[in-house]
Amino acid sequence: MNKMAGIFLVFLLAKCGAEHDGTAMIETADPDAVQLDGHQDDLAADIKKEADSFEEIYDTAVVKGTDQLLVAYKVRHLDRFQMKKIEKELDDHIEKMAEKEESEIIVSSDYKIFLEVVRLKEDMDAGHLTEKEADKRLSEIIKLKKETA
Repeated sequence: MNKMAGIFLVFLLAKCGAEHDGTAMIETADPDAVQLDGHQDDLAADIKKEADSFEEIYDTAVVKGTDQLLVAYKVRHLDRFQMKKIEKELDDHIEKMAEKEESEIIVSSDYKIFLEVVRLKEDMDAGHLTEKEADKRLSEIIKLKKETA
């Protein structure tokens, strides 16, 4: 590569970097909470709001099935050193909010689990899954979470 091409490349990269506000690497899916248990208590939406209120968390996906509640979230990069603390605090808040629930509560910062929950929501929105099928898929996602733990 000649010197002129190198200068052009540096200029181009600098120009691309200047057009972003520094958050280009952090994309959010921000799916709506999904409630599959037939109740109209908005617990899943309330839990999503609570998780979103954490400064360290920038994206959450919540699904409440008939017997299980899954909260998948993404943590800001610089806060990843505090993962155990964040998960404990989030888990405590959710336990208090869902204390009357008999559902198993699963909290996960695993990106694969987050993606699976987003896909579940997208498939439901597209009409590819019934609530019963979505509840079964939620159980499969939770089983996957437990296998990776």
